[in-house]
Amino acid sequence: MIIDPLRIFVTIVENKHSSLAAEELYLTHPDVNSQIKSLEEELGSKLIDNTSKHLTLTQSGEIYYGYAKQILLLQDKAKQEIKQLSNVVTGDLRVGASYTIGEYILPSVVAEFATRYPKIEIDTAIANTQEIIHAVQANYLDIALVEGEVNNSDIMIRPIMEDEIILVVPNQHPLARLPIVTSEHLQDQVWILRERGSGTRAFSDKLIKEWGIEVRKTYVFGSGQAVKQAVTAGLGIALVSRWIVKKELNAKELKSIRIKGKRLTRSFYLIGSKDQETASEAIKAFMEHLFALEATSWKKIGKKSLDI
Repeated sequence: MIIDPLRIFVTIVENKHSSLAAEELYLTHPDVNSQIKSLEEELGSKLIDNTSKHLTLTQSGEIYYGYAKQILLLQDKAKQEIKQLSNVVTGDLRVGASYTIGEYILPSVVAEFATRYPKIEIDTAIANTQEIIHAVQANYLDIALVEGEVNNSDIMIRPIMEDEIILVVPNQHPLARLPIVTSEHLQDQVWILRERGSGTRAFSDKLIKEWGIEVRKTYVFGSGQAVKQAVTAGLGIALVSRWIVKKELNAKELKSIRIKGKRLTRSFYLIGSKDQETASEAIKAFMEHLFALEATSWKKIGKKSLDI
Protein backbone atom coordinates (compact mmCIF):
# COMPACT_ATOMS: atom_id res chain seq x y z
CA MET A 1 0.00 0.00 0.00
CA ILE A 2 1.39 3.42 -0.97
CA ILE A 3 1.41 5.98 1.84
CA ASP A 4 1.59 9.71 1.07
CA PRO A 5 5.05 11.07 2.13
CA LEU A 6 3.25 14.02 3.78
CA ARG A 7 1.35 11.58 5.98
CA ILE A 8 4.57 9.73 6.83
CA PHE A 9 6.27 13.00 7.84
CA VAL A 10 3.31 14.14 9.98
CA THR A 11 3.09 10.70 11.63
CA ILE A 12 6.81 10.82 12.51
CA VAL A 13 6.43 14.27 14.07
CA GLU A 14 3.35 13.28 16.06
CA ASN A 15 4.94 10.04 17.31
CA LYS A 16 8.27 11.80 17.94
CA HIS A 17 10.06 8.75 16.53
CA SER A 18 10.42 7.26 13.06
CA SER A 19 10.25 3.66 14.36
CA LEU A 20 6.90 4.29 16.05
CA ALA A 21 5.64 5.96 12.88
CA ALA A 22 6.72 2.95 10.82
CA GLU A 23 4.81 0.64 13.18
CA GLU A 24 1.67 2.77 13.02
CA LEU A 25 1.76 2.93 9.22
CA TYR A 26 2.67 -0.76 8.82
CA LEU A 27 5.86 0.16 6.97
CA THR A 28 9.47 -0.85 7.53
CA HIS A 29 11.86 1.60 9.18
CA PRO A 30 14.05 1.80 6.01
CA ASP A 31 10.94 2.60 3.90
CA VAL A 32 10.03 5.49 6.21
CA ASN A 33 13.58 6.89 6.17
CA SER A 34 13.72 6.58 2.38
CA GLN A 35 10.45 8.50 1.95
CA ILE A 36 11.65 11.32 4.23
CA LYS A 37 14.98 11.51 2.40
CA SER A 38 13.15 11.77 -0.96
CA LEU A 39 10.89 14.47 0.47
CA GLU A 40 13.88 16.48 1.71
CA GLU A 41 15.58 16.16 -1.68
CA GLU A 42 12.41 17.38 -3.41
CA LEU A 43 12.20 20.39 -1.08
CA GLY A 44 15.93 21.03 -1.16
CA SER A 45 16.04 21.37 2.62
CA LYS A 46 16.48 19.17 5.70
CA LEU A 47 13.28 18.67 7.69
CA ILE A 48 14.59 16.62 10.60
CA ASP A 49 17.78 17.28 12.57
CA ASN A 50 19.48 13.86 12.57
CA THR A 51 22.30 15.03 14.86
CA SER A 52 19.98 15.24 17.87
CA LYS A 53 19.28 12.24 20.15
CA HIS A 54 15.61 13.19 20.18
CA LEU A 55 13.49 13.98 17.14
CA THR A 56 13.97 17.67 16.41
CA LEU A 57 12.58 19.57 13.45
CA THR A 58 14.66 22.09 11.57
CA GLN A 59 13.17 25.51 10.86
CA SER A 60 12.12 24.17 7.45
CA GLY A 61 10.59 21.15 9.16
CA GLU A 62 8.52 23.34 11.50
CA ILE A 63 7.15 25.30 8.54
CA TYR A 64 6.48 22.20 6.47
CA TYR A 65 4.72 20.38 9.33
CA GLY A 66 2.17 23.17 9.72
CA TYR A 67 1.28 23.17 6.03
CA ALA A 68 1.43 19.36 5.71
CA LYS A 69 -1.10 19.01 8.54
CA GLN A 70 -3.48 21.43 6.82
CA ILE A 71 -3.07 19.66 3.46
CA LEU A 72 -3.86 16.26 4.95
CA LEU A 73 -6.95 17.57 6.72
CA LEU A 74 -8.21 19.11 3.47
CA GLN A 75 -7.33 15.93 1.56
CA ASP A 76 -9.30 13.76 4.00
CA LYS A 77 -12.26 16.13 3.83
CA ALA A 78 -12.20 16.08 0.01
CA LYS A 79 -12.10 12.26 -0.02
CA GLN A 80 -15.05 12.11 2.35
CA GLU A 81 -17.17 14.53 0.29
CA ILE A 82 -16.33 12.74 -2.98
CA LYS A 83 -17.25 9.36 -1.50
CA GLN A 84 -20.58 10.76 -0.35
CA LEU A 85 -21.48 11.34 -4.02
CA SER A 86 -21.49 7.58 -4.54
CA ASN A 87 -23.97 6.82 -1.77
CA VAL A 88 -26.65 6.17 -4.39
CA VAL A 89 -25.29 2.62 -4.80
CA THR A 90 -27.96 0.08 -3.83
CA GLY A 91 -28.27 -3.69 -3.72
CA ASP A 92 -27.58 -6.68 -1.50
CA LEU A 93 -24.15 -7.70 -0.24
CA ARG A 94 -23.26 -11.02 1.37
CA VAL A 95 -19.98 -10.66 3.28
CA GLY A 96 -18.17 -13.49 5.03
CA ALA A 97 -15.20 -13.60 7.38
CA SER A 98 -13.14 -16.12 9.30
CA TYR A 99 -13.46 -15.91 13.08
CA THR A 100 -10.58 -13.57 13.99
CA ILE A 101 -11.55 -11.05 11.33
CA GLY A 102 -15.29 -11.56 11.77
CA GLU A 103 -15.25 -11.00 15.52
CA TYR A 104 -12.65 -8.24 15.82
CA ILE A 105 -12.40 -6.37 12.50
CA LEU A 106 -15.46 -6.89 10.30
CA PRO A 107 -18.01 -5.09 12.56
CA SER A 108 -16.10 -1.79 12.40
CA VAL A 109 -15.43 -2.15 8.66
CA VAL A 110 -19.12 -2.84 7.92
CA ALA A 111 -20.26 0.01 10.18
CA GLU A 112 -18.07 2.53 8.35
CA PHE A 113 -19.12 1.14 4.96
CA ALA A 114 -22.82 1.26 5.89
CA THR A 115 -22.49 4.92 6.85
CA ARG A 116 -21.19 5.75 3.37
CA TYR A 117 -23.55 3.39 1.52
CA PRO A 118 -26.77 3.34 3.59
CA LYS A 119 -28.90 1.88 0.78
CA ILE A 120 -26.89 -1.36 0.51
CA GLU A 121 -28.41 -4.27 2.45
CA ILE A 122 -25.61 -6.25 4.12
CA ASP A 123 -25.72 -9.83 5.43
CA THR A 124 -22.65 -11.25 7.20
CA ALA A 125 -21.50 -14.77 7.98
CA ILE A 126 -18.65 -15.91 10.25
CA ALA A 127 -17.05 -19.36 10.16
CA ASN A 128 -13.57 -20.87 9.98
CA THR A 129 -11.37 -20.14 6.97
CA GLN A 130 -12.11 -23.33 5.03
CA GLU A 131 -15.87 -23.00 5.52
CA ILE A 132 -15.78 -19.39 4.29
CA ILE A 133 -13.72 -20.36 1.23
CA HIS A 134 -16.25 -23.10 0.38
CA ALA A 135 -19.12 -20.61 0.77
CA VAL A 136 -17.45 -18.22 -1.69
CA GLN A 137 -16.80 -21.06 -4.13
CA ALA A 138 -20.47 -22.12 -3.90
CA ASN A 139 -21.60 -18.50 -4.43
CA TYR A 140 -23.30 -18.38 -1.02
CA LEU A 141 -21.13 -15.35 -0.27
CA ASP A 142 -20.22 -12.47 -2.59
CA ILE A 143 -16.96 -11.58 -0.91
CA ALA A 144 -15.04 -12.48 2.24
CA LEU A 145 -12.04 -11.75 4.45
CA VAL A 146 -10.00 -14.70 5.70
CA GLU A 147 -6.80 -15.42 7.60
CA GLY A 148 -4.15 -17.95 6.73
CA GLU A 149 -2.95 -19.38 3.44
CA VAL A 150 -5.43 -19.55 0.56
CA ASN A 151 -4.31 -21.67 -2.39
CA ASN A 152 -7.55 -22.02 -4.33
CA SER A 153 -7.03 -21.22 -8.01
CA ASP A 154 -10.75 -20.85 -8.77
CA ILE A 155 -11.30 -17.70 -6.70
CA MET A 156 -9.89 -14.17 -6.52
CA ILE A 157 -7.32 -13.80 -3.72
CA ARG A 158 -5.85 -10.44 -2.70
CA PRO A 159 -3.82 -9.62 0.43
CA ILE A 160 -5.51 -6.87 2.43
CA MET A 161 -3.36 -6.40 5.56
CA GLU A 162 -0.72 -8.00 7.77
CA ASP A 163 -1.54 -9.83 10.99
CA GLU A 164 0.92 -10.56 13.81
CA ILE A 165 0.78 -13.91 15.61
CA ILE A 166 2.03 -13.89 19.20
CA LEU A 167 2.65 -16.47 21.92
CA VAL A 168 0.39 -16.02 24.95
CA VAL A 169 0.69 -17.82 28.27
CA PRO A 170 -1.20 -17.73 31.60
CA ASN A 171 0.14 -15.21 34.12
CA GLN A 172 1.05 -18.02 36.53
CA HIS A 173 2.84 -20.12 33.89
CA PRO A 174 6.64 -20.65 34.34
CA LEU A 175 7.24 -19.11 30.90
CA ALA A 176 5.54 -15.89 32.05
CA ARG A 177 8.65 -15.06 34.10
CA LEU A 178 10.85 -15.06 31.00
CA PRO A 179 11.26 -11.93 28.83
CA ILE A 180 12.02 -14.05 25.78
CA VAL A 181 11.84 -17.76 24.93
CA THR A 182 13.46 -20.12 22.43
CA SER A 183 11.98 -23.18 20.74
CA GLU A 184 13.61 -25.27 23.52
CA HIS A 185 11.41 -23.54 26.12
CA LEU A 186 8.35 -24.59 24.12
CA GLN A 187 9.09 -28.32 24.32
CA ASP A 188 6.71 -30.58 26.29
CA GLN A 189 4.08 -27.88 26.80
CA VAL A 190 0.29 -28.07 26.82
CA TRP A 191 -1.04 -26.22 23.76
CA ILE A 192 -4.45 -24.66 23.18
CA LEU A 193 -5.40 -24.92 19.51
CA ARG A 194 -8.21 -23.93 17.18
CA GLU A 195 -10.20 -26.56 15.28
CA ARG A 196 -8.94 -27.95 11.99
CA GLY A 197 -9.98 -25.79 9.06
CA SER A 198 -9.08 -22.64 10.98
CA GLY A 199 -6.38 -20.40 9.52
CA THR A 200 -4.87 -19.95 12.98
CA ARG A 201 -4.78 -23.74 13.51
CA ALA A 202 -3.00 -24.24 10.17
CA PHE A 203 -0.47 -21.57 11.15
CA SER A 204 0.15 -23.13 14.58
CA ASP A 205 0.48 -26.68 13.20
CA LYS A 206 2.98 -25.53 10.58
CA LEU A 207 5.20 -23.72 13.08
CA ILE A 208 5.11 -26.51 15.67
CA LYS A 209 6.22 -28.94 12.95
CA GLU A 210 8.91 -26.60 11.56
CA TRP A 211 10.38 -25.95 15.02
CA GLY A 212 10.35 -29.67 15.90
CA ILE A 213 8.33 -29.06 19.07
CA GLU A 214 7.23 -32.06 21.12
CA VAL A 215 3.70 -31.38 22.38
CA ARG A 216 2.71 -32.89 25.74
CA LYS A 217 -1.03 -32.42 25.24
CA THR A 218 -3.48 -30.32 23.24
CA TYR A 219 -6.92 -28.88 23.88
CA VAL A 220 -8.98 -27.82 20.87
CA PHE A 221 -11.54 -25.00 20.87
CA GLY A 222 -13.79 -23.71 18.09
CA SER A 223 -13.14 -19.97 18.38
CA GLY A 224 -10.42 -17.48 19.22
CA GLN A 225 -12.54 -16.25 22.13
CA ALA A 226 -12.55 -19.74 23.67
CA VAL A 227 -8.80 -20.17 23.07
CA LYS A 228 -7.88 -16.99 24.92
CA GLN A 229 -10.27 -17.83 27.78
CA ALA A 230 -8.62 -21.25 28.09
CA VAL A 231 -5.17 -19.65 28.24
CA THR A 232 -6.33 -17.06 30.77
CA ALA A 233 -7.75 -19.88 32.92
CA GLY A 234 -4.32 -21.57 32.97
CA LEU A 235 -5.08 -24.54 30.71
CA GLY A 236 -2.06 -24.07 28.41
CA ILE A 237 -0.23 -21.81 25.94
CA ALA A 238 -1.27 -20.70 22.46
CA LEU A 239 -0.27 -18.88 19.30
CA VAL A 240 -2.97 -16.31 18.52
CA SER A 241 -3.55 -13.17 16.49
CA ARG A 242 -2.63 -10.03 18.42
CA TRP A 243 -6.06 -8.67 17.41
CA ILE A 244 -7.95 -11.04 19.70
CA VAL A 245 -5.93 -10.50 22.90
CA LYS A 246 -5.38 -6.73 22.91
CA LYS A 247 -7.91 -6.20 25.68
CA GLU A 248 -6.53 -9.01 27.85
CA LEU A 249 -2.93 -7.88 27.40
CA ASN A 250 -3.82 -4.30 28.35
CA ALA A 251 -5.66 -5.60 31.42
CA LYS A 252 -2.69 -7.87 32.24
CA GLU A 253 -5.01 -10.90 32.30
CA LEU A 254 -2.48 -12.93 30.33
CA LYS A 255 1.13 -12.56 29.17
CA SER A 256 2.63 -12.21 25.70
CA ILE A 257 6.13 -13.70 25.35
CA ARG A 258 8.62 -12.88 22.60
CA ILE A 259 10.16 -15.80 20.72
CA LYS A 260 13.88 -15.26 20.13
CA GLY A 261 14.74 -14.29 16.58
CA LYS A 262 11.19 -14.61 15.29
CA ARG A 263 8.41 -12.18 14.38
CA LEU A 264 5.45 -14.22 13.26
CA THR A 265 3.21 -12.67 10.64
CA ARG A 266 0.62 -13.78 8.14
CA SER A 267 -1.70 -12.03 5.71
CA PHE A 268 -5.41 -11.40 5.83
CA TYR A 269 -6.92 -11.95 2.39
CA LEU A 270 -9.89 -10.62 0.47
CA ILE A 271 -11.48 -13.42 -1.57
CA GLY A 272 -14.33 -13.49 -4.07
CA SER A 273 -15.33 -14.48 -7.57
CA LYS A 274 -12.64 -14.34 -10.24
CA ASP A 275 -15.12 -12.70 -12.61
CA GLN A 276 -15.01 -9.18 -11.16
CA GLU A 277 -16.25 -7.60 -14.40
CA THR A 278 -19.77 -8.87 -13.69
CA ALA A 279 -19.62 -8.00 -9.97
CA SER A 280 -22.47 -5.87 -8.65
CA GLU A 281 -21.98 -2.22 -7.78
CA ALA A 282 -22.36 -3.14 -4.11
CA ILE A 283 -19.48 -5.64 -4.33
CA LYS A 284 -17.28 -3.16 -6.20
CA ALA A 285 -18.06 -0.45 -3.64
CA PHE A 286 -17.10 -2.74 -0.75
CA MET A 287 -13.83 -3.72 -2.43
CA GLU A 288 -12.99 -0.08 -3.12
CA HIS A 289 -13.78 0.75 0.50
CA LEU A 290 -11.40 -1.93 1.78
CA PHE A 291 -8.50 -0.95 -0.44
CA ALA A 292 -9.06 2.75 0.29
CA LEU A 293 -8.50 2.13 3.99
CA GLU A 294 -5.07 3.49 4.84
CA ALA A 295 -2.80 1.95 7.45
CA THR A 296 -3.91 4.57 9.97
CA SER A 297 -7.53 3.47 9.49
CA TRP A 298 -6.64 -0.16 10.28
CA LYS A 299 -4.90 1.16 13.40
CA LYS A 300 -8.12 2.90 14.50
CA ILE A 301 -10.10 -0.27 13.89
CA GLY A 302 -7.58 -2.09 16.09
CA LYS A 303 -8.22 0.40 18.92
CA LYS A 304 -11.97 -0.09 18.55
CA SER A 305 -11.52 -3.85 18.95
CA LEU A 306 -10.40 -3.24 22.55
CA ASP A 307 -14.03 -2.48 23.40
CA ILE A 308 -15.30 -5.78 22.02
